[in-house]
Amino acid sequence: MKFCKYHGLGNDYIVINPADLADPLTTDQIRLICHRNYGAGSDGILLGPLPSQAARFALRIFNPDGSEAEKSGNGLRIFCRYLWDQKLVGTDEFAVETAGGIVRATVFDGGRNVRVDMGRVRFWSDEIPATGPRREVLNERVSAGGEELVICAATIGNPHCVVVGRPAPGGLRPLEPVSAALARRLGPHLENHPMFPRRTNVQFLNVLDRANIRIEIWERGAGYTLASGSSSSAAAAVAHRLGWCDRRVSVHMPGGVLQIEIADDFAIRMTGPVLKVVEGQIADEAFEVRVSD
Repeated sequence: MKFCKYHGLGNDYIVINPADLADPLTTDQIRLICHRNYGAGSDGILLGPLPSQAARFALRIFNPDGSEAEKSGNGLRIFCRYLWDQKLVGTDEFAVETAGGIVRATVFDGGRNVRVDMGRVRFWSDEIPATGPRREVLNERVSAGGEELVICAATIGNPHCVVVGRPAPGGLRPLEPVSAALARRLGPHLENHPMFPRRTNVQFLNVLDRANIRIEIWERGAGYTLASGSSSSAAAAVAHRLGWCDRRVSVHMPGGVLQIEIADDFAIRMTGPVLKVVEGQIADEAFEVRVSD
């Protein structure tokens, strides 16, 4: 099975062209390919280009547990770089259809950087989705992993839960400096919280100043990850919605920094790097092993 592997700030994806497949990918194959010990190892699989009635290309995104993601910012940048490498796109803007909506993208700097118009961030509970009456999910108190937290929820075609602090008398106490340990401890509880019927991506937020935030990320279906484009988009939008940041935000993550621009209607433009890692072929005998979650 042919593949190409790229990363965006340490968040790595394997791209598989469906034209190279004799049969559709199975859940077991997806889990094996993404496995760090038994497969090629990645934070997910990008299956494309696929035909689309609404855009120039369509893309399907799979998590390491075999579930399908609606949208991924890093995944989209990587897919766009792949299209560039295959000489399917040039420097002009083009559209990609995902399960989370159509996005427009531009590749520049010889493929090294990609700008993606990610769509609008929305905070309404029925769109995210989040349980309870219809409302904007802002500064709500939840219990997770035996701890009390204050969260905001949002969607940019996929669901996000941004942890903004802890409850305190008369207001909000910011999180301690966010860390991988914090994300690993509380991320699984929030991903699977009953408030989110389709599970959710989780970001732990520190606001550094009006132009900079730091996040740690627990990704739905993937676990702890070094960077995420849709998570950066959601966290920056929440920080701006709460009045903590301006419209241009640098999002700092363990893997590096993404640039986010927020329009009046909370439409997001994301810009960041992509690097190619390897291309090759997964041997047939690799699929003799079956891996669990």
